[in-house]
Amino acid sequence: MLATKLQHQERNIIHRTKGHSGGPITRLMSPSDLGELVKPFVFLDLAVFDGDHRRSMETMWHPHSGIATITVMLEGGVQIAETTGKRGVLPKGSIEFMQAGNGVWHTGQAEPGHVKAFQLWIALPPELENGPIASHYVLPDDVPATGPARVILGEYDGVKSPIPTPPMTYLVVNLEDGERWTYQPPEGHDVGWLAVSDGRVRSSSTIPAGELAIFEPSQAPIHVVAEGATRFVIGSAPQHPHDLVLGNYSVHTTQRALDQGEAEIRRIGRELQANGTLQR
Repeated sequence: MLATKLQHQERNIIHRTKGHSGGPITRLMSPSDLGELVKPFVFLDLAVFDGDHRRSMETMWHPHSGIATITVMLEGGVQIAETTGKRGVLPKGSIEFMQAGNGVWHTGQAEPGHVKAFQLWIALPPELENGPIASHYVLPDDVPATGPARVILGEYDGVKSPIPTPPMTYLVVNLEDGERWTYQPPEGHDVGWLAVSDGRVRSSSTIPAGELAIFEPSQAPIHVVAEGATRFVIGSAPQHPHDLVLGNYSVHTTQRALDQGEAEIRRIGRELQANGTLQR
């Protein structure tokens, strides 16, 4: 009887938010607020474009250091470019992973039509935060899947992402109306959260589209039931044991590491201005 009760024990939600919307982008968490609860996950945007609010790539260049950014295309496509030299179009179902390390600039622009995407930031550990930059573009057919889950980062149910990262798991999950699904975090993953893009899920409370929910620190499973056709992202990891030292577009573990990253950002920025890339 005790085992049965433990198996179905609810993992409680401790915080829910609709975030703050500005045009087509809803900021669900930032390093200065909810990122402190679920670090190394420190930032999440849900972007939905339907014809308007598109700015040119030339005006959207911005820098990062100390983090990796992960863009998951749910609908439509986006053009991207980086100072790594990479550029192209991410179609529906694809992933962009950019490890900013010691400093990088990038830009993007939504393609015409309906576009929906999540962009996540993860705080890098000290051995990577001022390290080399790295980019991985994973096309839809190369994103591994198991059951209703597509594995964006980490490993789940014996299926591993092609993107190397510190210990963490990040999934996109699609469920039909009434379908039940349980996420069992890997050992040591005491941080857990999910954000819904379509439909709604019921856990210890109901989470509709456009909301992010943070679960109590635990390694217990997360149980969800779909209410309607539902799509969401879910993340888990061991809690990042370092401070979050913040710049405008950067997150580091110490002021010294931040200063080093921002110096590199300024150096790249001067190059971009000199060659006419930055149009501000």
